[in-house]
Amino acid sequence: MFLKSIIIILILYFFVCILMYLNQRDFIYFPNVNNYIKYEKINKNNEVIYLENKNIRLKSWFSNKKINRPIILFFHGNAGDLENRTYKANAFDNSGYNYLFISYRGFNGNEGFPTEKNIYLDAQFAYNWLLKNGYNENEIIIYGESLGTGVGIEIAKKNNPKGLILESPFTSIVEMGKRKFPFLPVQLILKDKYDNLEKISLIKCPILYLHGKSDDLVPKFMSDILINRTQSRTQYYFPENDKHMMNFNQELLNNIDEFIKNL
Repeated sequence: MFLKSIIIILILYFFVCILMYLNQRDFIYFPNVNNYIKYEKINKNNEVIYLENKNIRLKSWFSNKKINRPIILFFHGNAGDLENRTYKANAFDNSGYNYLFISYRGFNGNEGFPTEKNIYLDAQFAYNWLLKNGYNENEIIIYGESLGTGVGIEIAKKNNPKGLILESPFTSIVEMGKRKFPFLPVQLILKDKYDNLEKISLIKCPILYLHGKSDDLVPKFMSDILINRTQSRTQYYFPENDKHMMNFNQELLNNIDEFIKNL
């Protein structure tokens, strides 16, 4: 009877693993979840454009009205539309920066499906689009938010941007998965790993780390681990009470300004 019970448990566990393997991206990407919408209008400098990468059109926000100013290439997190980031685009505009916010395939009504490989392709296409439209690499500052920190690290590793800003970064999706599903063999079944810890030492440009100490989704110690592995110049801002989506207040913006001015 005991042996039979063990066999049944193992069979059930096997099927749970199979189900998680087949549906794992439903636990990573949430394009229709808009938890962070701020009820403010986008600034008039913002232009809605569509970056066309073969058969994929990526809805994007573009502002390049500031002469002789760097441009922030923004990679969003794993949930919601660009409209969730209106307050960030406005803050960059008000601070005197140009920007390009892209939405990945599968987000914001874009065709296609989000995967690690596909999102990297979208991000690199956006980087190349800037180069083809008059920007030099030494004018591009990559900004990654949450999952977008994995995207930013990958693109910074493959290119030579002026700087990299990471808001609420994680070490890897494997480690995040282990925290959420400690009973599963996450390392074996996970397809999209976003291994930031493996890549961070390869980044050559300066990095600004932003992380709230009260982040209850991605613990702040993951930023500490990444900083210890970083080989390039670093700056950091770790406010005591900020959670995963940080308060985009003047103190945070001052840290961004200081970082960019010192590049």
